[in-house]
Amino acid sequence: MASFVCLCPLLLLLLLAAAATSPGRLVPYDLLYADGVRAYFARDWGRAAELLQRALHSYAGLRAARRACRAACRREAAFLGGPPGAGPWEAALFGRVLQRADCLQHCLGNRLGSAPSAHRASRAIRRDFERREPYNYLQVAFFQLKKLDQAVSAAHTFFVANPQHLQMREDIEKYRRMSGVKSDNFRDLEAVPHWEAYEAGVQHYNADEYPKAVARLEESLTEALSALEECRALCEGPWEDEDEDEEDMQPGLYEAIAAHYIQVLKCRQQCVLEIATKPGRISATEDFIPSHLDLLQFAYDQVGNQALAAECAASYLLFYPTDETMLEKMKQYRTELGEDTTVTARESIQHYVQRSLMEKKLIYYAVEHLGGTFNDPDLWTPDELIPESLKEKHREDQEKQKQETLDVEEREKRGSLPFEGIAVTMDSHQMNGTQRVVFDRVLTESECKDLLRLTKAAGEAGDGYRARRSPHTPHERFEGLTVLKAMQLAQNGDVDWRDAKLFLQASEKSRKIIESYFTPGKKLHFSFTHLVCRTAVDEKQEGRMDLSHPVHADNCLLDPEGQECWKEPPAYVYRDYSGILYLNDDFQGGGLFFTEMDTVTVTAEVHPKCGRLVAFSSGKENPHGVWAVNRGRRCAIALWYTHSQEHAEQERVKAEEIMEQKAVEQDQADGKERQGADHRSRSSSELPIPSGGARPTNRRHTSGSDRTQHPKKLRARDEF
Repeated sequence: MASFVCLCPLLLLLLLAAAATSPGRLVPYDLLYADGVRAYFARDWGRAAELLQRALHSYAGLRAARRACRAACRREAAFLGGPPGAGPWEAALFGRVLQRADCLQHCLGNRLGSAPSAHRASRAIRRDFERREPYNYLQVAFFQLKKLDQAVSAAHTFFVANPQHLQMREDIEKYRRMSGVKSDNFRDLEAVPHWEAYEAGVQHYNADEYPKAVARLEESLTEALSALEECRALCEGPWEDEDEDEEDMQPGLYEAIAAHYIQVLKCRQQCVLEIATKPGRISATEDFIPSHLDLLQFAYDQVGNQALAAECAASYLLFYPTDETMLEKMKQYRTELGEDTTVTARESIQHYVQRSLMEKKLIYYAVEHLGGTFNDPDLWTPDELIPESLKEKHREDQEKQKQETLDVEEREKRGSLPFEGIAVTMDSHQMNGTQRVVFDRVLTESECKDLLRLTKAAGEAGDGYRARRSPHTPHERFEGLTVLKAMQLAQNGDVDWRDAKLFLQASEKSRKIIESYFTPGKKLHFSFTHLVCRTAVDEKQEGRMDLSHPVHADNCLLDPEGQECWKEPPAYVYRDYSGILYLNDDFQGGGLFFTEMDTVTVTAEVHPKCGRLVAFSSGKENPHGVWAVNRGRRCAIALWYTHSQEHAEQERVKAEEIMEQKAVEQDQADGKERQGADHRSRSSSELPIPSGGARPTNRRHTSGSDRTQHPKKLRARDEF
């Protein structure tokens, strides 16, 4: 084993040396990629750029060779139309299989200049190239080499396929601000032809420019069908073992052939999703091929070419033969063209549909009799094609998914909000997730100012609230105030009692709103309440690439690589719901964002402003983070809630006791004051303070303060 390990680097060196001396030889892209990444981390930017570009060229060349050879060998060693009397079926079938294999080996060997087996990269490397990861390295290498135009193109190419990549988003913005960078530098080096044509065609279509729409949509359809064939050809690769770690007994001859063949068929079926998914998007465009035909039939009708409009309509009906609208259009076209005119679907579409149905039939047979699963990518698959045993499970899955959606919607719509004037600005559907909501007008502008004054007064008083470096980033200062600390500062006369009381009341109001929206009838307890301010450190913002608060979930440990969130300590596993009540927006950055489990795919963003409350469930369904605060000071009340009474916030109980004690003392003082006033005069011009309203309690302000000179009027915040 040791000698084998020692020989491997030598063999790789010999392979690379041979590649350098053999004209036309294609070096395996995974070797070039590995060397390029090593050069990158060694800061050898010139060599890194060269090797990474060669890796991309090799990857493209390998795919082109495989497509060309499979197409050529399909013609040279066809399975149908063999010579008569070819003998037993095994010889007839497997003879052609061996001929096809021989053809592929020779063709690929000639094109690649080496054995095809040398070009089998690992799944991880293939995934990197599919995600355009080499361009991520390339843009840095080109930037270091002062080749700004190439750096921008590489960065843009990567960003198109990874639009939620946080670091690249920052890099792209920096490139846009750089002098010398031109707009045409931002070009996609891996642009997909059919998507460019499709989007241009749809734009022309929506602008009623039908002649232009026809031209671009026809181009898109042709390119899409071509891309589909190329994708299908690449499916005929090596067997991909989905259970690599299992040591089950290897299948026999026919089982192995059947398993590999069905794997190829499933791959071919999924190709329609690949071509229908725009780079950078997660979801495919539904009915991508039929939608071309639908748009084209209308566009041709508008330009007066009813013959081609009818052809497109007939082609569309191959997918949806009972579509009433299209059947009416066909009837209209036949009338206009004459009943004797023969209208047929396009041959390419007939072939596409017939082949797809044949493959689906084989796959469903295999799933029913040999096991496994199949996620049919098409909405148009005829119901009668699906076996009855699978049809029932398919219905159950659909019903289950539908019921889960209804449950979430019902839960979110149930119950009215306990306060008037509050608006639901965004719900879960608008935020691309579940158990998410944004409320506005929870606080008034004056209430936000009072709470901001509380943070300022607490900072001046010190005692644990002085700004310190944030635990999440060195680029910000962090201040945090609990409800108990606020009440203790009010006791000492360091902050206004009314501001401390408002802190307690605002958090309680938020709790009632969230409880009524998400869990009506089920009590939510406070888990923790924190008035937090984050301030940008001006001298530390240059070149900043981090976040104010990294992506996390509130009751579990997020594992992006494993796509899991572990409910175990040190996570606060008892937290059920979270909320953030914003106090200001006079700062730059600092917005909240939600992501997928991968922590980089952003699904929704919330921009702070006074009185805005964002609430969400605390689990793995809502990973979230905070964008960097680049300028100014961002303040908000962070709130966490639990259904578990044993995990209720104990500091809050103490804070409420202090507030109640203060209210009793103030009632007694007010009673004595009123008695003295009655003895002195019954005609005082001073208005009575409304019962239960907040009273002026802190007498330590200067005599110029309105609070000591004028009677207290009922303010909006007293709705609490």
